Amino acid sequence: MIEVEVTNHQSHLAPETARLRAAVQAVLEDAATPDATVSVAVVDDATIEQLNGRYLHHDGPTDVLSFVLQRSADHLEGEVVVSAERALAVAPRFGWTAADELLLYVIHGALHLVGYDDDTRPRRAAMRRRERACLARFGVEARFRARKDCRLSVRESSAHPRRERR
Repeated sequence: MIEVEVTNHQSHLAPETARLRAAVQAVLEDAATPDATVSVAVVDDATIEQLNGRYLHHDGPTDVLSFVLQRSADHLEGEVVVSAERALAVAPRFGWTAADELLLYVIHGALHLVGYDDDTRPRRAAMRRRERACLARFGVEARFRARKDCRLSVRESSAHPRRERR
């Protein structure tokens, strides 16, 4: 069984919780992960900046953090933290809504939970293909350049510390 909890801890953007929950479920189902518990926290820049500093030792806010808490052959437990303020700031650069930008962050974080990474060009390309496919399920066209398979302008790099709980 897949359980996804979405919580809102900010007042800048009203998150579409059903849509975000469905996105995580889609990523998990596509990755053949039938048993998972994932929490998604929608936060402000101050909160994600604090987490980014604590877990990655990076200064400043970021768009998404993901944490694998437990992963085994038959179960995944993880957390995705996304910044609504980042989504509001970045979305206009790509000509889509903050809700769509936030959806991308959640998809990106969920993909990290199931093992995707973007630390090399080929792995980033594979991750972008999955992001496109998942966004399309929600009627959203991804805002990527085909040639280099990256966003059209610089955005905050996502972070995905691997924190395992045993």
